[in-house]
Amino acid sequence: MKDAQFELYTRPTCSDCQEAKAFLAEHHIPYIGYDLSTEPEKEKELIKVSGARVVPAFVFKEKSFLGLRSKPKVFIGFERNEEEIKKLLAM
Repeated sequence: MKDAQFELYTRPTCSDCQEAKAFLAEHHIPYIGYDLSTEPEKEKELIKVSGARVVPAFVFKEKSFLGLRSKPKVFIGFERNEEEIKKLLAM
C-alpha cells in the first residue's frame, strides 16, 4: 500500500507476534511497532481500530483523498492472514 502507515501491535509472550516480527525484519519491511506489555495505553487504541485485544494486529492506515484518513485495514493474526498481508505489502 503506497503512502500507507503500517502499525503492528504485539505482546512478547505471543509466538505468532514473534513470527510476524521476524518475517518483517527478514524482508526489511518498516513498521511502527507497539509492544502492549510496555505500552499498555496502546491497548485502547487497538480495541478502537480492531474491536479486540487480540495480537498480533496488523493495521494499515491509508491516506484518502484530501489527506483525510480512511478506515484502516486490520488483520488479527499473522499465520492465517499471511497471504493478504503480503499482498498489501506488495510482496
